[in-house]
Amino acid sequence: MGMLTGVPRTVRLLAFGVFFNAVVSFTFVYLFVYLTGPRGLSVAQAGLLTGIGGVGLVAGNFTGGWFGDHYGHRRMLLLGSCVSGAVLVALPLLPLAALYAALPLAQYASGVVRAANSALVAVSVPEGGRRQSFALTRFASNGGFTLGPPAGALIAARFSYDWLFLADGAGTLLFACYAARILPARGTAHSRPAPPPPGAPGLRRELRSRPAVPVLLAAIVCVDLVYRQQYSTLPVFLADHGHSTAFYGWLIAVNGGVILCLELPAAHALRARAPLGIIGAGLLLVAAGYALLIPGAGAGYAVLMMVSLTLGEILYKTPATAYVADQAPAHAQGRFQSLYAGASISGQVLAPPLGGALYTAAPALLWPACAVLAGLAGCAVLAARRLPVPVAVIPVPAARRPDAETGSPARPRSG
Repeated sequence: MGMLTGVPRTVRLLAFGVFFNAVVSFTFVYLFVYLTGPRGLSVAQAGLLTGIGGVGLVAGNFTGGWFGDHYGHRRMLLLGSCVSGAVLVALPLLPLAALYAALPLAQYASGVVRAANSALVAVSVPEGGRRQSFALTRFASNGGFTLGPPAGALIAARFSYDWLFLADGAGTLLFACYAARILPARGTAHSRPAPPPPGAPGLRRELRSRPAVPVLLAAIVCVDLVYRQQYSTLPVFLADHGHSTAFYGWLIAVNGGVILCLELPAAHALRARAPLGIIGAGLLLVAAGYALLIPGAGAGYAVLMMVSLTLGEILYKTPATAYVADQAPAHAQGRFQSLYAGASISGQVLAPPLGGALYTAAPALLWPACAVLAGLAGCAVLAARRLPVPVAVIPVPAARRPDAETGSPARPRSG
């Protein structure tokens, strides 16, 4: 329980909802199979439709925080969940042509929910103590995703793919009901966006006054393009070198297992460390992971690559989310979280076409290019430590401020 010290009750309850929602959010895993199977689309048509849905997801992440800052993050979480759930329930009944509008709408709403979740965590926890809260919600999401796809496969095998969408949609609507119950409707930061102070600068000026944040966001876009190659070109690379689909599945299981075992302890152990150094080290580990594939595609290299990639993910993702939240002014918390949420999922749209094109044209260049790009991103974040930070947003390390729940002084870290 020491790892959850300072995590407010609201965040713990929200994390449970995130876990449940992740368990039932299995349709995107089987969407391509559904489109090329029961819906009868060609691979090219299914790829186009999936890509359009991905654009909707990224757009929802980028804009959801803006809506939350203006209308309330709780309201946007509930609205996005209801829209996404309703569209998913209806999707099996829709004609094929309608999917070109329905899928992007469902994905857009899902992106709004993702941004709202992050913003709700950010406004619930004081500056300097957000890493463990974000780590908990990531732990919940990863735990749910570990259980969801196998459950989806059983539903599809026993019933049909249509039932996947019905289960996902119904579960998303249940999540909306749960969130409405645990997030107070009035009188809290969840329901009322903070009004900007008189003469408050716009988003661009806020970012210019925090130059490390744009550097970090650009680095996250670059590394997400690299990170998500594990879901697009990596399985093709492994298959081309004689590895089975089962081997690839075990590699992905290594990723999930290491995250579930180490992310919360890592966030707790590093909670008082300066964030940009941790983030930069994580990006360099991602670079090192892909560099391990340059000598060859042996099983040992592949396993070491996934371990390095996963350790890098643990180091950079939670601290980066918390750093952006700590840097954000209260009236723009949602917009800052949207910028990070959009950057952190941009690889879902960029990675398959760019990685696939490079692998097709020059297979030997893909992993060196990934290693160099992630390495440059890590060096940029490490260099950003020298950039100025507004005094008003310098966070007090969690280990040196009063305990968020008891109000008593927290003990300093030993060692």
